[in-house]
Amino acid sequence: MLRGAACCLSIILLAAPAQAQAPQRGGDLPQPLPLFPPGNWWNTDISAAPVDAKSAAFIADVGATRGMHPDFGGDSGDSSAPIYGMPYVVVAGSQPLLPVSFDNADESDLGAPGRPPGYPIPEEAKTQQKWIEGGLAGNDPNADGDRHMLLVDRDDRILYELYALHWNGSGWEAGSGATFPLDSNTRRPDGWTSADAAGLAILPGLIRYDEVYGTAPIRHAFRVTVRHTNGYVFPASHRAGSTSGALPMGARLRLKASKDISAFPEPLRRIFQAMKTYGLIVADNGSDLYVSGTYDTRWDNDILNPAFGAIKGSDFEVVQLGWQPASVGRRRAAR
Repeated sequence: MLRGAACCLSIILLAAPAQAQAPQRGGDLPQPLPLFPPGNWWNTDISAAPVDAKSAAFIADVGATRGMHPDFGGDSGDSSAPIYGMPYVVVAGSQPLLPVSFDNADESDLGAPGRPPGYPIPEEAKTQQKWIEGGLAGNDPNADGDRHMLLVDRDDRILYELYALHWNGSGWEAGSGATFPLDSNTRRPDGWTSADAAGLAILPGLIRYDEVYGTAPIRHAFRVTVRHTNGYVFPASHRAGSTSGALPMGARLRLKASKDISAFPEPLRRIFQAMKTYGLIVADNGSDLYVSGTYDTRWDNDILNPAFGAIKGSDFEVVQLGWQPASVGRRRAAR
């Protein structure tokens, strides 16, 4: 009897580590948070940064009376596009790295620095829904849209991001891919894209449920889209448009300090305060003032939509294009 119990216990103990290593959608991100070092552009306090001389014209182009929209949520109920927001996946350092062929191979990373080539894409993503943005499985022939996949290696502290990801039956194909060591502020080479049009990482700019409904302030900027762009400025590295008078990729929008947010529920105030302190970074072409967040079935869009819609374009100002803190400028000059 004792021998049998001991045997069962051994099986449980052996199985536990294997289960702990399984890929987790929306799993716990590696500490410390926010992602990337404090001096990273996503984590920079811009509350005292100067306003751009063309701020009013840029806001007019976006739409002074246009309300913001939360581009995230849970299940939509539409089988052709079953989820809102971007899922992300946390994996162990032991997750197998799989080769990916890229349409934009000359601006894509074959793998992460110091690691073998490949991306830690879970086997489930081939056939199961909700691992890739949009929700459809990697092998679905009808899958379209941006189809980002965001992967965090929690052990080696590396972020892997893919754009337009598909499984063709024998291998993974993507439009582009980029890797970001979480302990580094390395920027992509000028002219290079990433999994995002601006050449930036995506995950650090997403609004996440755990931080909105936590107790600490949100300490990073958010990813935002506008309908057209014109070139790029720091921290972006890539252009995806040349519309005269439009914002460039990498432009920062800041919710005005004078905007009263006191009437909003505390979780919403936490979001809007981050927009005052860290702002929004233009990262892609899309709908004007659509702010990106994670896929999470706990989001309540009946709360999010009216709150975001109440914040208008005129409530924002554009930070001086390409602005960097003086300390960043000094570090760059010293190299």
